[in-house]
Amino acid sequence: MSGINPLKKIEDFVAGITSQSETVFPVEIKISPANDIKVFLDADDGITIEKCTSINKALYKYIEESELFPDGNFSLEVSSPGIDEPLKLHRQYKKNIGRKVEVVMNDGTRIEGKLLKVSDDEIVIEEKTGKANKATIKTITILFNQIKQTKVLITF
Repeated sequence: MSGINPLKKIEDFVAGITSQSETVFPVEIKISPANDIKVFLDADDGITIEKCTSINKALYKYIEESELFPDGNFSLEVSSPGIDEPLKLHRQYKKNIGRKVEVVMNDGTRIEGKLLKVSDDEIVIEEKTGKANKATIKTITILFNQIKQTKVLITF
């Protein structure tokens, strides 16, 4: 297997598959030392189980036929990153406009609020503080380079 970088080959293959769809995009691909391959996908309108299954089948076939792991010793999981995972890509921020998020700044400060806007360099959050009848609402602009992580908050 010398000269073959399995991660790069898998990234290229997944990029090729997802480029056929205008909405599906890869978020992250990881390979553990034990050859456990995890592919995380998202979509502008939400990723479906059927789409993950379809890509899993195509990728599994590609890995076997390419003999990326000659002993056949690998496992493959294709899924969404999960709601509890931080946003990693600009495109994920855009798809979550209108949702409540928690932003952890590089200095550890936390800001919770509604994601109002996403531009190339920054996001805009609407933060409410205080009780419902005496709430103060302020708009905060945050540069991406000030953000350590952002998570979507689940509200019921």
